[in-house]
Amino acid sequence: MNNLAPPPDQHAYQHTLMYGRYTKELGAFAKEEARKQHKLKKEDVDLETDELMRIKYQGRCRGRLFKAFGWLWRHTFARLGEDWVFLALLGLIMAVLSFFMDLGISMCNKGRLWLYRDLAKNPVAQYFAWVALPFCLILFSAGFVHIVAPQSIGSGIPEMKTILRGVALKEYLTFRTLVAKVIGLTATLGSGLPLGKEGPFVHIASISATLLSKLVTSFQSIYENESRNTEMLAAACAVGVASCFGAPIGGVLFSIEVTTVYFAIRNYWRGFFTAVCGATVFKLLAVWAHEEDTVKAYFQTNFTMEFPFDPQELLVFALMGVICGLGGALYVWSHRQYVLFMRRNKKMNAFLQKNRFLYPGIVILLTSSVSFPLGLGRYMAGDINSHDQVSGLFSIFTWTKDNFTVEEAEVLKHWTTQDSTVFVSLGGFMAFTYVFSIIASTIPVPSGSFIPVFKIGAALGRVIGELMHLLFPLGVSYHDTLNPILPGG
Repeated sequence: MNNLAPPPDQHAYQHTLMYGRYTKELGAFAKEEARKQHKLKKEDVDLETDELMRIKYQGRCRGRLFKAFGWLWRHTFARLGEDWVFLALLGLIMAVLSFFMDLGISMCNKGRLWLYRDLAKNPVAQYFAWVALPFCLILFSAGFVHIVAPQSIGSGIPEMKTILRGVALKEYLTFRTLVAKVIGLTATLGSGLPLGKEGPFVHIASISATLLSKLVTSFQSIYENESRNTEMLAAACAVGVASCFGAPIGGVLFSIEVTTVYFAIRNYWRGFFTAVCGATVFKLLAVWAHEEDTVKAYFQTNFTMEFPFDPQELLVFALMGVICGLGGALYVWSHRQYVLFMRRNKKMNAFLQKNRFLYPGIVILLTSSVSFPLGLGRYMAGDINSHDQVSGLFSIFTWTKDNFTVEEAEVLKHWTTQDSTVFVSLGGFMAFTYVFSIIASTIPVPSGSFIPVFKIGAALGRVIGELMHLLFPLGVSYHDTLNPILPGG
């Protein structure tokens, strides 16, 4: 009889340790959904009278307010073109979200450094101060997203690609998912894990665009059909990237990459306009908050414009491209192998599912212990946050020269020790980011993997630049002139 028993369900969605899977037959799943909808219709009929009475007595003021707003909208912004206003509002919202998320992440990072440097006075206390805040933040993030919206776990880009190809994913573009994604991502990045926010921010932008189209009744006529809805989400992908780095062109190119199967030429201006709005407001907010003196690049460089590089250096750039390409392929392969290992080990997977906080706790303790500044962290600039690490990699001076200014020595002290050189620190930084970004990306929290890869590339650029300076200390000869080599990330 056991042999004649029906096979287990294969396709209903079930949350696992990382991202979830489908475990129920599609036919059974459809029947179950139909029963749920039928039951809801019956309940709606029973409650229809009560609902009408509630609307009658409680919704008069709200109805009048929406009616007045609709009239105002039709006679003002609607005449200018609803697309323009919608995209501008979307860019504004995403810039504000990105700015305040960065502010929250910065506060968490500063709090961690304050606990380590000022509050604790001996190595043991400093270690516990170093790991305590990240441990609490990761456990909070894992628990919060699991309770509020498990759909917010991970990057969100694969789900957005699926939605843009016409597949409906339940609860992926809801307000609950937005709240879980924003708060969970802030806590995750505030913990100091080598993760990024670019991928999750594309998901956040898509949710914001969907909610904005539903919030303003006048927008519903524009984006009620599937074609226009896809255009809206394509623009949201662009503003998601632009609001992270203040890079509108990069946002547009990324939106083309994400929607490569669908992308239409008429969406170029939508993606570019909303990306410019988001990037501009994001930069202006930094100026108004006195975090920046003026509107400038996210990571500034000061290379000379007369001879930014010599033709001979193109060979080195080509070599860097080959190395980065092979390294990127190795990163993807390593990540895939680690994820497959976690999924194939059924006993460990089942145990970690029952103890949901155990795996995130182990990963954050291991990561924080390795990056502890009095231990291995001194060989990878572990005593500064991610933003300062990248800023140091972009510094325009040679780390292997003999004499340094006060400002240069302040940057270099995080990347050297008495018993190691800058190459040891740069190698340790790349190895740490490579390994632990792969491990940390499997934690059931909102996270991205783009920024860690960018950091590895910046460190590799600095390594090659310093090696070039050691090989050619006087510079590269071109037309009887010697141009000094200035390494930079």
